[in-house]
Amino acid sequence: MDQSQQERTVGAPSSSRSYQFHPARAAIVDLFNLYLGRGNLQKPDEPIRDPPNKSQKRVHAPVRDLPPRNDQFIVDFEKLQTQFNDPDQLRAITESVVISMVLQCSNHAPRAEFLLFALRTLCRIGCVNWDTFLPSLLSSVSAAEASLSQAATAAATPSQSLVPVGVGSPGNEPTALSKSLDVSANVQQIDMRNNSQRVKAAAINSLRQLSCKIILIGVEFNLKPATHAEIFQCMMSWLVNWDKSDDSPGKTWRSEKSLAEWLRSCLEVIWLLVDVGKFKIPFYELLRSGLQFIENIPDDEALFALVMEIHRRRDAMAMHMLMLDQHLHCPTFGTHRISSPTTANVSAEAVAHLRYSPITYPSVLGEPLSGEDLAMSVPQGSLDWERAVRCIKHAIRTTPSPEWWKRVLVVAPCYRPSAQAGPIPGAVFTSEMICEAIIDRIVELLKLTNSDANCWQEWLVFSDIFFFLIKSGCTDFVDFIDKLVLRLNGDDNHILRTNHVTWLLAQIIRVELVMTALNSDPRKAETTRKILSFHREDRADPNNPQSVLLDFVSSCQNLRIWSLSATTRAYLNNEQLLKGKQIDEWWRSKGERMMDYMNLDDRSIGMFWVVSYTMAQPACETVINWLSSAGVAELLPGVPPNERSMMMQEVSPLPMSLLSGFSMNLCLKLALQMEEALFVNQLVVPSIAMVETYTRLLLISPHSMFRSHFTQIAQRNASLLSKPPVTLLVLEILNYRLLPLYRYQGKTKSLMYDVTKILSALKLKRSDHRVFRLAENLCMNLILSLRDFFSVKRDQKGPTDFTETLSRITIMTLAITIKTRGIADADHLVYLQTMLEQVLATSQHTWSEKTLRHFPSLLRDALIGRVDKRGLSIQAWQQAETTVLNQCTQLLSPAAEPSYVMTYLSHSFPQHRQYLCAGACLLMQGNPDKINSANLARVLREVTPDEVTANIYTFVDVLLHNVHVDLQRGHGLEEILNKNDANLAFFFWTHEMLPLDIFLLALIDRDDDPHALIIAKRILERPELLQRINVFCVNRGNPEHWLCTQVFKRNELQNALGNHLSWKDNRYPTFFDDIAARLLPVIPLVVYRLIENNAMDTADKILTAYSNFLAYHPFRFTFVRDILAYFYGHLPGQLVVKILRVLGLSKIPFSESFPQYITHTGPATCPPLDYFANLLLNLVNNVVPPLSSSSSNCSSRSGSMADILNTSSRPPHGKTPGASQPGPANASRDRKHSTRSRTQEPTLNWFSNGRDRDPLYPSPHSDRLFSCPDHRQHSVHTYSIWQRVPRRCKRVGQGSSVLPTSPSGGSTDSMSRALRASLGAAPSEFHTQLYVEASRVTRETWWLSDGKRSQGEVDSAVGYALMDPTWAAQDNTSTAIGNVVALLHAFFSNLPQEWLDGTHLIIKNLRPVTSVAMLRVAFRIMGPLLPRLANTHALFNKTLALLLSTMVDVFGKISQTPVPVEASQIADLIDFLHHVVHYEGQGGAVQSSSKPRPDTLALIGRAADSLRPDVQHLLSHLRNDPNSSIYAAAHQNTAKTNTF
Repeated sequence: MDQSQQERTVGAPSSSRSYQFHPARAAIVDLFNLYLGRGNLQKPDEPIRDPPNKSQKRVHAPVRDLPPRNDQFIVDFEKLQTQFNDPDQLRAITESVVISMVLQCSNHAPRAEFLLFALRTLCRIGCVNWDTFLPSLLSSVSAAEASLSQAATAAATPSQSLVPVGVGSPGNEPTALSKSLDVSANVQQIDMRNNSQRVKAAAINSLRQLSCKIILIGVEFNLKPATHAEIFQCMMSWLVNWDKSDDSPGKTWRSEKSLAEWLRSCLEVIWLLVDVGKFKIPFYELLRSGLQFIENIPDDEALFALVMEIHRRRDAMAMHMLMLDQHLHCPTFGTHRISSPTTANVSAEAVAHLRYSPITYPSVLGEPLSGEDLAMSVPQGSLDWERAVRCIKHAIRTTPSPEWWKRVLVVAPCYRPSAQAGPIPGAVFTSEMICEAIIDRIVELLKLTNSDANCWQEWLVFSDIFFFLIKSGCTDFVDFIDKLVLRLNGDDNHILRTNHVTWLLAQIIRVELVMTALNSDPRKAETTRKILSFHREDRADPNNPQSVLLDFVSSCQNLRIWSLSATTRAYLNNEQLLKGKQIDEWWRSKGERMMDYMNLDDRSIGMFWVVSYTMAQPACETVINWLSSAGVAELLPGVPPNERSMMMQEVSPLPMSLLSGFSMNLCLKLALQMEEALFVNQLVVPSIAMVETYTRLLLISPHSMFRSHFTQIAQRNASLLSKPPVTLLVLEILNYRLLPLYRYQGKTKSLMYDVTKILSALKLKRSDHRVFRLAENLCMNLILSLRDFFSVKRDQKGPTDFTETLSRITIMTLAITIKTRGIADADHLVYLQTMLEQVLATSQHTWSEKTLRHFPSLLRDALIGRVDKRGLSIQAWQQAETTVLNQCTQLLSPAAEPSYVMTYLSHSFPQHRQYLCAGACLLMQGNPDKINSANLARVLREVTPDEVTANIYTFVDVLLHNVHVDLQRGHGLEEILNKNDANLAFFFWTHEMLPLDIFLLALIDRDDDPHALIIAKRILERPELLQRINVFCVNRGNPEHWLCTQVFKRNELQNALGNHLSWKDNRYPTFFDDIAARLLPVIPLVVYRLIENNAMDTADKILTAYSNFLAYHPFRFTFVRDILAYFYGHLPGQLVVKILRVLGLSKIPFSESFPQYITHTGPATCPPLDYFANLLLNLVNNVVPPLSSSSSNCSSRSGSMADILNTSSRPPHGKTPGASQPGPANASRDRKHSTRSRTQEPTLNWFSNGRDRDPLYPSPHSDRLFSCPDHRQHSVHTYSIWQRVPRRCKRVGQGSSVLPTSPSGGSTDSMSRALRASLGAAPSEFHTQLYVEASRVTRETWWLSDGKRSQGEVDSAVGYALMDPTWAAQDNTSTAIGNVVALLHAFFSNLPQEWLDGTHLIIKNLRPVTSVAMLRVAFRIMGPLLPRLANTHALFNKTLALLLSTMVDVFGKISQTPVPVEASQIADLIDFLHHVVHYEGQGGAVQSSSKPRPDTLALIGRAADSLRPDVQHLLSHLRNDPNSSIYAAAHQNTAKTNTF
């Protein structure tokens, strides 16, 4: 191939067809060919044509004259230029020809040099527009490279062999000649392929080098930003893909010299573009280019230097994205926070369940990311690995719900179905991390056991989680056993002294995954041998049930393994197998039929626990026999035989102390068998003892035993829930026993939807009042327990199925949630509007001005415009009053016939029936004997529940209206109220015709009427009601029902529910239901209304009268917390104390000094400083995970006192570890009183919603959290508590500091994470004082307040304290400002986005910022918030504007810093600003296509106008000007494209 042919191959026409035949093109081509020494060559744009007659071809010898001198070119071109009138057309043709010549002559050095000369010359006379020429050149180069690659591939493709094969030979075998020719052909093909690759590489290298030289000329001119961006992208593409065009395996043909030449030219272009002086491209574009991650980096020093600089600046920029709490989001595990700002396509229910991951891993650009793929990439032993394992260990100690575990875990790869492809985005922990954390926890418990501490409860709690994790397949069981053996035989070989590990493995030995590992796994023999190696001989204490169980558990394990596989029996311990005979002998002598569980000695308890591991089914039958041992009796004596119903007689339920030792296998069997008796085959009415024992089984192992009842029963038999006894029993169990468990499991919403279905089906069905009212009361409790965003319907379509009462309670719940916890995420606002529309579509209620005054502004604005239709309701009553009273007179006269009831129901209109109770009340006139109570009661029983509800609400409206009418007629208020008391007594106490809970709610919702709350108060103070409440408390016994050991007494149906609810269902007795219990969700709402109306004394009286009753509230801690937060700043001190007493101080583990302050009879005073110091210490000891600055392996094996104190076995402050768990000597007494409860600590979490946490005092004293006297100074001075508390804590734990001393390194930020749960739960007003104190501590930092410090010294201090937290971690030191910023960051992550606006106060109090050091502090505090605000555009811009204002303080045009500072010193802040605006524009992690928003660019542009010119220059691309910003130009180009 000669040169001209090669040039034609390389040259690709780049001009448009309109210029192909323009006369100027030929002239310009000829001119260039002349000066390039190509005078007689055929034009490359003309096709090669053969002469008409091939025989007439002539042979011409080439005539090559020397080209003219270069300086003559401009003269000739100007002459040519005068021949054409259109300069723009001539310029476009010239650019096209030059590009064509570049493609053809790039590998010819002299010609390439002339083209560079020609470009400079043409540019001087205006015949080249660089903004059009360079993009066209780069586009043509890319097309030419693609063409070259295709040509090289075609040349290298082997063609079919033309060598003849021996066709006539046997088998068509090739001859020897053909074989030799094949070899020759293959060699020839290889040579051709190598030659084509060499030609391609040489052409590309020369083409790129010449292009870079042209670009270097062009960028010296004033190009548009879009041109710079295109050049940069092309250069980065060449660098990142520098070896992608090399297709040969050996790459031996490549010219290292030519590669280095174009690569250096490319780097020269890049450096010129990002040069700080010219700043044609921001350096940030290199940070997000991915250049630093290219594979096979060429051996080029300049490129290596660029990559290192990218790494350095990227790390500095990413530091501003990271919070000092190192992305470890604990200890609450339950705060609903959306994990991704992009949720536009997510349903409302899905959004409500999204949360921040408990841990996130920082990306290369600093964004917090999560997901299985990221977790899998974390190397073991790294800092991120240590954080993850620590979070898991903390979760194992504090037992978050299975819902939390399922969000963050994945099935181990060995158990994962092959059909499951791709990583799981929500998971953040790997099976290896789980395995390590489980082993660490086992080692911790073994050390605690060896220290003679009674930690049996901790083992029980851990066994529940362990069973759940193994059953879920979250870790490889075989791998777990291998690692556990290595750990216990390694550094910790001295700690395995008991059989606790053997007992732990015996709990899971029947799990399917474990049985598969011991039956069919290739390593089953080795695994079995290792499992058996954990056995330890120990003397059994016959007076200790745990000791008896541990003594026999190895025998149980050996017996189970013996039954699994014959191949592993050789490893079994014969002595342990023989020991199993003792179990059989004891069982035959004691427990084959029935056992009296309330009178068992300690050895018998231990032996029965042992039997539960070896003979679960017989043990299960024995328990069932005990529960039915009292026999049965007729439920309703004297009824006909065909209607006769039998009921179990009562016995004592099984105590928790006995259930705690049952094997998990027995617990599962018992639960299934009890469910069969309770729900499926209800041949007799079950006893309360069986129901109570069933609920205790679910409470005792919340991870392993939980089941969703409606779902499970429907799966067994869908028709079961249509049976009233089954539905009633399920609703009673849920409403009065398992509500805290469902909340703990995160299943409250799904249960609410299931109950709503029941309400929807029954509210228009006549007579089914009992089921309906119980379901409605359960739904009230569920709605009031929700403290995060929820949708009222799963599908979000159509109006809600809620009743009027539930709709009103939903609005109140929303008000409490938004005001006390805020809107978790801005996207929730979209779903909130839909929710309000659904709720209000079926409700006509309007809330009073006093109620709306306390609503959050968001909700108040949505409700304040609703039309008050109460006047219309009274008008409707006045229009129907005559008709209603006539009907009531006929129906309710004492002489009215009972048969008229059906006539009334058949002929009356629904709009008239809703006034039945109001009409009856008017007819009574305070004398109930005037009406026929039997007919009225029958009508109210026969109508639908919805009509009864309507009657109650109209009754309240008419009642209040008549009070005003009577007052206008001259009657006294007391007389009117007494008359109403008599009328209401007829309905609620004498004949029990209406549900009192609904009436009270309807009454307090009319608090705009001055008499509504007065009437409600008189009802609540009625002796009849108070007597009923007292009877309920006496009959119910201990509010902690799981600790009750006495025989439960069943209340008579009519006594429990009254006439209205009991008349029809006398065959279905109650278990826990009671009219009094229905008031539990109502009393708190009454208190809310009284406080809203400033009736503080009345609220105090109600709380006093009902304090014992409120102890039965399923969520009393939430009630107390929320009412204090909701009315923060509006409650008198005495009422605060009364509300706090609802908690029952003896049951909640407050500090010993706390009750002294809330029971103080004088004015409210601030506790002393020591109180707050002890509070912080207790928070760290009892809430946060144990942390250490040492490595993961060291910290997990250290066995330090700090580790022990931080386990879940910590006692309340001031108590010894053994105080809560009596020793063996008191075992019998403790068993009878059920103090050794397996669920004591978990249920405390569920029922109190806050363990080891004292309420924080109001804002005037929040400075005590930071300030302590500084004894190092002679004068009185304050400094951060973070500097003093570690020294105060050294008294605990043999002189070792319980509190870590550094906030950073991922292992020493415990103080911050301890406080954030408490501070984040405090009212938003409290946050203001926290921010003020944080600003004060920051301002008073020595290296910020001391103006004599050098710039280098201050920068070093900033970096040490805030920028690189690993320094402080390595040195095990801390600073006040570092701890404060760590606290703030942990606090921020626990706040809803709605409240983050208040964080700006910190920076406002730091202004004016007068130094770069303070500027860095401001960015360090607020910078990590910006990624989180990416989906709240307004708040993001507000926060960004605040940070820009601090930059103006330091680098403003009129600012004067003490020491002159160059703009280059804040290059990392400039890079960070570029990054966060891209993050916000993308709505998440920055991608290659991310762009800032135009209005964000405009915001930065306005702020930049106030900055010094050198700083403005660095922000020039973050403007909305397309003439100076590559990002604004990109928006402009996008707009133009969309227009076309």
